[in-house]
Amino acid sequence: MATKESWELEEGDEIAPGRSVLKSLGGGHLYEVYLVWDDKLFAVMVAKLLRPDLAEGERARRGLAREAEALARLSHPVLLRGFDASLEGEFPHVLVEHLEGPTLRRLIKRTGPLPPQQLLPLALHVAAGLHYLAGEDMVHLDVKPENIIMGIPPRLIDFSLVQPVERARRIKGWIGTRAYMPPEQCAPVEAGQIGPASDVWGLGATLFHAIVGEPPFGRAKSKSADAPLEDRFPQLTEEPRPWPAHVAPDLAESVSACLRKEPDERPTAAELALSLEPQVAALPKKLRLGRRGALP
Repeated sequence: MATKESWELEEGDEIAPGRSVLKSLGGGHLYEVYLVWDDKLFAVMVAKLLRPDLAEGERARRGLAREAEALARLSHPVLLRGFDASLEGEFPHVLVEHLEGPTLRRLIKRTGPLPPQQLLPLALHVAAGLHYLAGEDMVHLDVKPENIIMGIPPRLIDFSLVQPVERARRIKGWIGTRAYMPPEQCAPVEAGQIGPASDVWGLGATLFHAIVGEPPFGRAKSKSADAPLEDRFPQLTEEPRPWPAHVAPDLAESVSACLRKEPDERPTAAELALSLEPQVAALPKKLRLGRRGALP
């Protein structure tokens, strides 16, 4: 079994017939991401490869297969599109579209909190994507600034945790990215708590970060598995940071509702969008966005 953590692929290396590396785009704990050229599509694409020390593991391959299945099944303007998967070759990977634009996290870091003209259409678009996911009985489980590409429209990416609601409701350990996980993803002590409302919480935490410039809760006191849950996940017991005075009350109320600790007390993604539409309608005409698209 391979033990190295990186494939160390270089320009021209082939990961599948007719699919060659252009450059590395980085990656995370489980995956390496490469910009590739695909001869069949005759286009620049992105390949998400299992890291070599995981590629021969059955569990990691099952996870990649679930991601490939989700990408093939889901189709929405705000969701990343998948085009192919190679699950059995030397380099197990999924092939997805290449998106131009910075992530929301990078944009916040570069320019600071988003003005309403950017924030409100972003919120509506992502809420629409989450509404679609819920209608397909799927959950994303990792909505966060790093997973939103700021294009037109913005796009929700990274389907590595996406799964059917029925399967998600059986999760027993914590799953996701700490600062953007609802309480039920931190400590699912009762079966059946994780669901579409969990993604709404993730969007709420993401919008809070985009409005204020930092996540709604402070840093965890400890990341040790032996530490008390409330020290590892402040969202279990603490309330979100106070809203700055300049934030419009209607916007603060809409986002705060997403961050309620009990899943059944949060709005659905559609209800969130409906609460934001009057605020979008108050924007300059050329920036307005509604259920029928751009408003006159």
